[in-house]
Amino acid sequence: MFRFENIHHLYALAAVLITVIAFLWYLSYRRTALEQLGAWGSLEKLIPGYSKSKPTLKYVFLAVALLCLCIGWANPQWGSKKEKVQAKAVDVFIALDISNSMLAEDVRPSRLEQAQKFGQDLVVGLKGERIGLILFAGNAYLQMPLTNDYAAAAMFIKSANTGLAPTQGTAIAEVIDLATRSFSEDNKHHKALVIITDGENHDDSALVRAAEASEDGMLIFTVGVGTAEGAPIPFSFNGRKAFKQDKSGQRVVSKMNPVMLTELATKGNGTYFNLQENSQKVINELDKRIDKIEKRDIEQRSFTEYNSYFQYFIGFAILLMLVDLFFSYRKNQWIKNKDIFDV
Repeated sequence: MFRFENIHHLYALAAVLITVIAFLWYLSYRRTALEQLGAWGSLEKLIPGYSKSKPTLKYVFLAVALLCLCIGWANPQWGSKKEKVQAKAVDVFIALDISNSMLAEDVRPSRLEQAQKFGQDLVVGLKGERIGLILFAGNAYLQMPLTNDYAAAAMFIKSANTGLAPTQGTAIAEVIDLATRSFSEDNKHHKALVIITDGENHDDSALVRAAEASEDGMLIFTVGVGTAEGAPIPFSFNGRKAFKQDKSGQRVVSKMNPVMLTELATKGNGTYFNLQENSQKVINELDKRIDKIEKRDIEQRSFTEYNSYFQYFIGFAILLMLVDLFFSYRKNQWIKNKDIFDV
Protein backbone atom coordinates (compact mmCIF):
# COMPACT_ATOMS: atom_id res chain seq x y z
CA MET A 1 0.00 0.00 0.00
CA PHE A 2 1.37 3.40 -1.02
CA ARG A 3 1.06 6.45 1.20
CA PHE A 4 2.72 9.75 2.11
CA GLU A 5 3.81 9.81 5.75
CA ASN A 6 3.36 13.60 5.91
CA ILE A 7 0.84 14.24 3.15
CA HIS A 8 0.14 17.80 4.35
CA HIS A 9 3.69 18.71 3.28
CA LEU A 10 2.51 18.39 -0.33
CA TYR A 11 0.99 21.85 0.07
CA ALA A 12 4.54 23.02 -0.63
CA LEU A 13 3.88 22.11 -4.28
CA ALA A 14 2.23 25.53 -4.48
CA ALA A 15 5.79 26.94 -4.46
CA VAL A 16 6.48 25.12 -7.75
CA LEU A 17 3.37 26.69 -9.28
CA ILE A 18 4.54 30.12 -8.13
CA THR A 19 7.93 29.63 -9.80
CA VAL A 20 6.19 28.57 -13.05
CA ILE A 21 4.13 31.77 -13.06
CA ALA A 22 7.21 33.86 -12.23
CA PHE A 23 9.26 32.23 -15.00
CA LEU A 24 6.53 32.71 -17.62
CA TRP A 25 6.40 36.38 -16.63
CA TYR A 26 10.19 36.53 -16.96
CA LEU A 27 10.10 35.03 -20.46
CA SER A 28 7.50 37.58 -21.55
CA TYR A 29 9.51 40.44 -20.01
CA ARG A 30 12.75 39.22 -21.64
CA ARG A 31 11.14 38.85 -25.07
CA THR A 32 9.71 42.38 -24.90
CA ALA A 33 13.06 43.81 -23.82
CA LEU A 34 14.94 42.06 -26.64
CA GLU A 35 12.39 43.18 -29.23
CA GLN A 36 12.98 46.78 -28.16
CA LEU A 37 16.68 46.36 -28.90
CA GLY A 38 16.14 45.17 -32.46
CA ALA A 39 15.47 42.19 -34.72
CA TRP A 40 16.79 38.83 -33.53
CA GLY A 41 19.06 38.48 -36.58
CA SER A 42 20.89 41.64 -35.56
CA LEU A 43 20.97 40.70 -31.89
CA GLU A 44 22.65 37.37 -32.69
CA LYS A 45 25.60 39.28 -34.12
CA LEU A 46 25.79 41.51 -31.03
CA ILE A 47 25.54 38.59 -28.56
CA PRO A 48 26.82 35.57 -30.54
CA GLY A 49 27.23 33.39 -27.46
CA TYR A 50 23.68 33.89 -26.20
CA SER A 51 21.38 30.84 -26.17
CA LYS A 52 17.60 31.23 -26.44
CA SER A 53 16.83 27.76 -25.10
CA LYS A 54 19.27 27.31 -22.21
CA PRO A 55 17.48 29.65 -19.72
CA THR A 56 14.33 27.56 -20.16
CA LEU A 57 16.28 24.32 -19.78
CA LYS A 58 17.94 25.60 -16.59
CA TYR A 59 14.53 26.52 -15.19
CA VAL A 60 13.22 23.01 -15.97
CA PHE A 61 16.10 21.56 -13.93
CA LEU A 62 15.21 23.86 -11.02
CA ALA A 63 11.45 23.22 -11.21
CA VAL A 64 11.86 19.43 -11.28
CA ALA A 65 14.32 19.68 -8.38
CA LEU A 66 11.76 21.66 -6.34
CA LEU A 67 9.07 19.11 -7.24
CA CYS A 68 11.27 16.25 -6.02
CA LEU A 69 12.11 18.11 -2.80
CA CYS A 70 8.40 18.59 -2.03
CA ILE A 71 7.63 14.93 -2.68
CA GLY A 72 10.63 13.84 -0.63
CA TRP A 73 9.56 16.12 2.23
CA ALA A 74 6.17 14.34 2.31
CA ASN A 75 8.09 11.01 2.52
CA PRO A 76 6.50 8.55 0.06
CA GLN A 77 6.24 5.09 1.61
CA TRP A 78 5.27 1.62 0.48
CA GLY A 79 3.87 -0.98 2.84
CA SER A 80 6.31 -3.86 3.24
CA LYS A 81 4.71 -6.04 5.90
CA LYS A 82 1.03 -6.89 6.26
CA GLU A 83 -0.30 -8.66 9.31
CA LYS A 84 -3.63 -9.73 10.75
CA VAL A 85 -4.60 -7.51 13.64
CA GLN A 86 -7.52 -7.66 16.06
CA ALA A 87 -9.54 -4.52 16.60
CA LYS A 88 -12.80 -3.42 18.17
CA ALA A 89 -15.14 -1.26 16.13
CA VAL A 90 -18.72 -0.25 15.43
CA ASP A 91 -20.08 -0.55 11.89
CA VAL A 92 -21.46 2.79 10.71
CA PHE A 93 -23.19 3.60 7.44
CA ILE A 94 -23.38 7.25 6.39
CA ALA A 95 -26.38 7.89 4.10
CA LEU A 96 -26.18 11.11 2.06
CA ASP A 97 -29.22 12.63 0.36
CA ILE A 98 -28.42 13.66 -3.25
CA SER A 99 -31.93 14.60 -4.36
CA ASN A 100 -32.47 17.89 -6.22
CA SER A 101 -33.94 19.56 -3.12
CA MET A 102 -30.44 19.38 -1.62
CA LEU A 103 -29.40 22.07 -4.12
CA ALA A 104 -31.53 24.63 -2.25
CA GLU A 105 -29.47 27.54 -0.93
CA ASP A 106 -31.24 28.36 2.33
CA VAL A 107 -27.89 27.42 3.89
CA ARG A 108 -24.64 28.45 2.28
CA PRO A 109 -23.28 27.54 -0.14
CA SER A 110 -26.04 24.91 -0.54
CA ARG A 111 -27.57 22.06 1.43
CA LEU A 112 -25.59 19.47 -0.51
CA GLU A 113 -22.24 21.21 -0.12
CA GLN A 114 -22.83 21.75 3.59
CA ALA A 115 -23.82 18.08 3.94
CA GLN A 116 -20.69 16.99 2.05
CA LYS A 117 -18.42 19.07 4.27
CA PHE A 118 -20.13 17.65 7.35
CA GLY A 119 -19.85 14.09 5.99
CA GLN A 120 -16.12 14.45 5.36
CA ASP A 121 -15.56 15.84 8.86
CA LEU A 122 -17.69 13.02 10.29
CA VAL A 123 -15.45 10.44 8.61
CA VAL A 124 -12.48 11.99 10.41
CA GLY A 125 -14.38 11.97 13.70
CA LEU A 126 -15.31 8.28 13.32
CA LYS A 127 -11.80 7.00 12.64
CA GLY A 128 -11.39 3.67 14.35
CA GLU A 129 -14.85 2.50 13.27
CA ARG A 130 -15.75 0.73 10.03
CA ILE A 131 -17.52 3.13 7.69
CA GLY A 132 -19.74 2.57 4.66
CA LEU A 133 -21.50 5.05 2.36
CA ILE A 134 -25.01 5.05 0.90
CA LEU A 135 -26.26 7.68 -1.58
CA PHE A 136 -29.98 8.11 -2.04
CA ALA A 137 -32.73 10.09 -3.71
CA GLY A 138 -35.65 8.21 -5.30
CA ASN A 139 -33.66 5.01 -4.67
CA ALA A 140 -30.77 4.05 -2.40
CA TYR A 141 -27.36 2.98 -3.73
CA LEU A 142 -24.47 1.34 -1.92
CA GLN A 143 -21.58 3.61 -2.86
CA MET A 144 -18.98 2.00 -0.57
CA PRO A 145 -19.22 -1.11 1.66
CA LEU A 146 -17.94 -1.10 5.23
CA THR A 147 -14.22 -0.36 5.28
CA ASN A 148 -11.40 1.29 7.20
CA ASP A 149 -10.35 3.26 4.10
CA TYR A 150 -11.28 6.69 5.41
CA ALA A 151 -9.61 8.54 2.54
CA ALA A 152 -11.83 6.70 0.05
CA ALA A 153 -14.94 7.46 2.13
CA ALA A 154 -14.12 11.16 2.21
CA MET A 155 -13.40 11.16 -1.54
CA PHE A 156 -16.75 9.51 -2.38
CA ILE A 157 -18.63 12.00 -0.21
CA LYS A 158 -16.83 14.93 -1.81
CA SER A 159 -17.63 13.72 -5.34
CA ALA A 160 -21.34 13.00 -4.66
CA ASN A 161 -23.78 15.03 -6.78
CA THR A 162 -27.43 15.03 -7.81
CA GLY A 163 -26.55 13.70 -11.26
CA LEU A 164 -25.78 10.29 -9.72
CA ALA A 165 -29.47 9.76 -8.91
CA PRO A 166 -31.61 8.70 -11.92
CA THR A 167 -34.85 9.10 -9.95
CA GLN A 168 -35.89 11.82 -7.54
CA GLY A 169 -37.42 11.60 -4.08
CA THR A 170 -36.25 10.85 -0.55
CA ALA A 171 -36.36 7.06 -0.23
CA ILE A 172 -35.38 6.79 3.45
CA ALA A 173 -37.13 3.43 3.83
CA GLU A 174 -34.90 2.03 1.05
CA VAL A 175 -31.85 3.47 2.82
CA ILE A 176 -32.75 1.57 6.00
CA ASP A 177 -33.41 -1.64 4.05
CA LEU A 178 -30.11 -1.36 2.15
CA ALA A 179 -28.13 -0.69 5.33
CA THR A 180 -29.82 -3.65 7.04
CA ARG A 181 -28.79 -5.95 4.17
CA SER A 182 -25.26 -4.53 4.04
CA PHE A 183 -24.43 -5.18 7.70
CA SER A 184 -23.11 -8.64 8.54
CA GLU A 185 -25.88 -11.07 9.44
CA ASP A 186 -24.20 -11.87 12.76
CA ASN A 187 -23.96 -8.18 13.69
CA LYS A 188 -26.92 -7.53 16.01
CA HIS A 189 -25.70 -4.90 18.46
CA HIS A 190 -22.74 -3.07 16.90
CA LYS A 191 -24.20 -1.00 14.06
CA ALA A 192 -25.48 2.48 13.37
CA LEU A 193 -26.91 4.47 10.47
CA VAL A 194 -26.40 8.24 10.10
CA ILE A 195 -28.83 9.80 7.61
CA ILE A 196 -27.92 13.29 6.31
CA THR A 197 -30.94 14.79 4.56
CA ASP A 198 -33.48 17.60 4.38
CA GLY A 199 -36.22 15.01 4.97
CA GLU A 200 -38.46 16.35 2.21
CA ASN A 201 -40.78 14.11 0.17
CA HIS A 202 -40.07 11.10 2.35
CA ASP A 203 -42.03 7.88 2.05
CA ASP A 204 -44.43 7.03 4.89
CA SER A 205 -42.98 3.56 5.41
CA ALA A 206 -39.68 5.03 6.68
CA LEU A 207 -40.93 5.28 10.28
CA VAL A 208 -42.12 1.66 10.26
CA ARG A 209 -38.80 0.45 8.86
CA ALA A 210 -36.85 2.52 11.41
CA ALA A 211 -38.71 0.84 14.28
CA GLU A 212 -38.09 -2.63 12.79
CA ALA A 213 -34.39 -1.89 12.26
CA SER A 214 -34.10 -0.67 15.84
CA GLU A 215 -35.49 -3.98 17.08
CA ASP A 216 -32.77 -5.68 15.04
CA GLY A 217 -30.08 -3.71 16.93
CA MET A 218 -29.44 -0.80 14.55
CA LEU A 219 -29.37 2.76 15.89
CA ILE A 220 -30.54 5.45 13.47
CA PHE A 221 -29.30 9.04 13.76
CA THR A 222 -30.67 11.82 11.55
CA VAL A 223 -28.91 15.05 10.60
CA GLY A 224 -31.19 17.76 9.16
CA VAL A 225 -29.78 20.05 6.46
CA GLY A 226 -31.62 23.26 5.55
CA THR A 227 -34.14 25.53 7.24
CA ALA A 228 -37.83 25.29 8.08
CA GLU A 229 -38.42 28.45 6.00
CA GLY A 230 -36.87 26.74 2.99
CA ALA A 231 -35.70 28.03 -0.39
CA PRO A 232 -36.42 27.46 -4.10
CA ILE A 233 -34.63 24.65 -5.92
CA PRO A 234 -32.15 25.95 -8.53
CA PHE A 235 -31.14 24.25 -11.76
CA SER A 236 -29.27 25.19 -14.92
CA PHE A 237 -31.31 26.03 -18.04
CA ASN A 238 -29.50 27.02 -21.25
CA GLY A 239 -26.47 27.96 -19.21
CA ARG A 240 -28.48 30.19 -16.89
CA LYS A 241 -29.69 29.73 -13.34
CA ALA A 242 -33.41 28.97 -13.04
CA PHE A 243 -35.71 27.64 -10.32
CA LYS A 244 -38.06 24.68 -10.24
CA GLN A 245 -41.73 25.61 -10.69
CA ASP A 246 -45.02 23.84 -10.10
CA LYS A 247 -47.79 23.39 -12.70
CA SER A 248 -49.18 26.86 -11.96
CA GLY A 249 -45.82 28.50 -12.62
CA GLN A 250 -45.03 29.23 -8.97
CA ARG A 251 -41.58 28.55 -7.58
CA VAL A 252 -41.35 25.35 -5.58
CA VAL A 253 -40.00 26.06 -2.10
CA SER A 254 -38.20 23.15 -0.45
CA LYS A 255 -38.35 23.07 3.35
CA MET A 256 -36.37 20.93 5.74
CA ASN A 257 -38.66 18.62 7.76
CA PRO A 258 -37.34 18.54 11.36
CA VAL A 259 -40.52 16.96 12.74
CA MET A 260 -40.23 13.88 10.54
CA LEU A 261 -36.46 13.58 11.12
CA THR A 262 -36.95 13.80 14.89
CA GLU A 263 -39.63 11.12 14.79
CA LEU A 264 -37.47 8.94 12.53
CA ALA A 265 -34.53 9.13 14.96
CA THR A 266 -36.85 8.39 17.89
CA LYS A 267 -38.24 5.30 16.15
CA GLY A 268 -34.66 4.24 15.40
CA ASN A 269 -33.61 4.65 19.06
CA GLY A 270 -31.19 7.40 18.00
CA THR A 271 -31.00 11.19 18.04
CA TYR A 272 -31.88 14.02 15.66
CA PHE A 273 -29.32 16.77 15.02
CA ASN A 274 -29.75 20.07 13.19
CA LEU A 275 -26.77 21.00 11.05
CA GLN A 276 -27.53 24.70 11.54
CA GLU A 277 -25.92 24.24 14.91
CA ASN A 278 -22.16 24.07 15.24
CA SER A 279 -21.20 21.18 12.94
CA GLN A 280 -18.22 20.18 15.05
CA LYS A 281 -20.48 20.02 18.09
CA VAL A 282 -22.84 17.72 16.16
CA ILE A 283 -19.89 15.49 15.20
CA ASN A 284 -18.70 15.34 18.82
CA GLU A 285 -22.19 14.40 20.04
CA LEU A 286 -22.55 11.75 17.34
CA ASP A 287 -19.14 10.36 18.18
CA LYS A 288 -20.08 10.13 21.89
CA ARG A 289 -23.30 8.28 21.16
CA ILE A 290 -21.72 5.89 18.67
CA ASP A 291 -18.81 5.28 21.03
CA LYS A 292 -21.32 4.02 23.64
CA ILE A 293 -22.43 1.25 21.27
CA GLU A 294 -20.92 -2.10 22.15
CA LYS A 295 -17.96 -2.69 19.87
CA ARG A 296 -17.37 -5.99 18.13
CA ASP A 297 -14.08 -7.81 17.56
CA ILE A 298 -12.98 -7.67 13.94
CA GLU A 299 -9.95 -9.16 12.24
CA GLN A 300 -8.32 -7.14 9.51
CA ARG A 301 -5.10 -7.22 7.54
CA SER A 302 -3.11 -4.03 7.95
CA PHE A 303 0.34 -2.85 6.97
CA THR A 304 2.48 -2.64 10.08
CA GLU A 305 5.79 -1.67 8.42
CA TYR A 306 6.53 0.80 5.64
CA ASN A 307 9.67 1.46 3.62
CA SER A 308 10.53 5.12 2.98
CA TYR A 309 11.73 6.40 -0.40
CA PHE A 310 12.28 10.10 0.32
CA GLN A 311 16.06 9.72 -0.14
CA TYR A 312 15.72 8.98 -3.85
CA PHE A 313 13.74 12.17 -4.48
CA ILE A 314 16.09 14.28 -2.34
CA GLY A 315 19.15 12.79 -4.07
CA PHE A 316 17.73 13.38 -7.54
CA ALA A 317 16.83 16.97 -6.58
CA ILE A 318 20.41 17.65 -5.40
CA LEU A 319 21.77 16.18 -8.64
CA LEU A 320 19.53 18.44 -10.74
CA MET A 321 20.56 21.52 -8.74
CA LEU A 322 24.23 20.68 -9.30
CA VAL A 323 23.59 20.28 -13.02
CA ASP A 324 21.76 23.62 -13.03
CA LEU A 325 24.65 25.26 -11.15
CA PHE A 326 27.27 24.24 -13.74
CA PHE A 327 25.00 24.56 -16.77
CA SER A 328 25.94 27.72 -18.68
CA TYR A 329 23.52 30.21 -20.21
CA ARG A 330 25.85 30.53 -23.22
CA LYS A 331 25.90 28.41 -26.35
CA ASN A 332 28.19 25.39 -26.36
CA GLN A 333 30.89 26.41 -28.84
CA TRP A 334 32.20 22.86 -29.20
CA ILE A 335 28.80 21.58 -30.35
CA LYS A 336 28.24 24.67 -32.49
CA ASN A 337 31.38 24.08 -34.55
CA LYS A 338 31.08 20.32 -34.80
CA ASP A 339 28.96 18.41 -37.29
CA ILE A 340 27.59 15.53 -35.22
CA PHE A 341 26.38 13.80 -38.38
CA ASP A 342 29.87 13.75 -39.92
CA VAL A 343 31.07 10.14 -39.75
